[in-house]
Amino acid sequence: MNAITSSLTAIWSSSIGKKIIVALTGSFLVFFLVGHLVGNLLVFVGREAFNDYAQFLHHMIHGAGIWLFRCVMLGTLALHVAATVSLTLRNRAARQPYEHQAVIQASIYSRTMIWSGLTLLAFFIYHMLHFTLRVGNSYDTYVDPEHLAKTGVARHDAWKMVIDGFSNGPVTLFYLIAMTLLCSHLSHGFASIFQTLGLRPKRSESAIRHLSLAYGFVIWAGFIAIPLAILFGIVKA
Repeated sequence: MNAITSSLTAIWSSSIGKKIIVALTGSFLVFFLVGHLVGNLLVFVGREAFNDYAQFLHHMIHGAGIWLFRCVMLGTLALHVAATVSLTLRNRAARQPYEHQAVIQASIYSRTMIWSGLTLLAFFIYHMLHFTLRVGNSYDTYVDPEHLAKTGVARHDAWKMVIDGFSNGPVTLFYLIAMTLLCSHLSHGFASIFQTLGLRPKRSESAIRHLSLAYGFVIWAGFIAIPLAILFGIVKA
């Protein structure tokens, strides 16, 4: 076992190391969600703007960029969930003799963190299968008619894919549940990042807590606005 492997093992074996892993991976996910939401909101701008965005993503580094990012994203999310689950199980085992007092003191967010995290991991995998790998649908055959008429070049109609995908009631319901859990997870996790990394002095606790709630609400409202607008016919192909 070399020095790097030994160091990584030591970090993973300690509670502090796992908390730092959760904080760092959580920070990555926080920034990713902002960028992802901004891109997704282009659905409201129209087919051309959204498909231009999708085309840019799929042609980064000659098409390899988007898959590289997806692998990093999935690995980060899996590491985040694994560290969170491990910490939760360790904490529960440590406080078992004082379980009643601990439950009273723990917030509902921290008590459900493990379940919201696992649900979000499952949702991310489903989301990839649905819109990226397009399993069980014919979205890969969609062609942008406006771009084809203007340039004579065929490109994927990601805009229509999103609209058709969220025109399905059960799919939209699952998405809304996942986004609500995400908001709950973020509202607790965002503030925890500052605490774990030593960036939350006593005088800033209230401001960070309010910032955490505001961030979670904005992300939630932004993401659910898209499927709801599609389901109720505000945005349609």
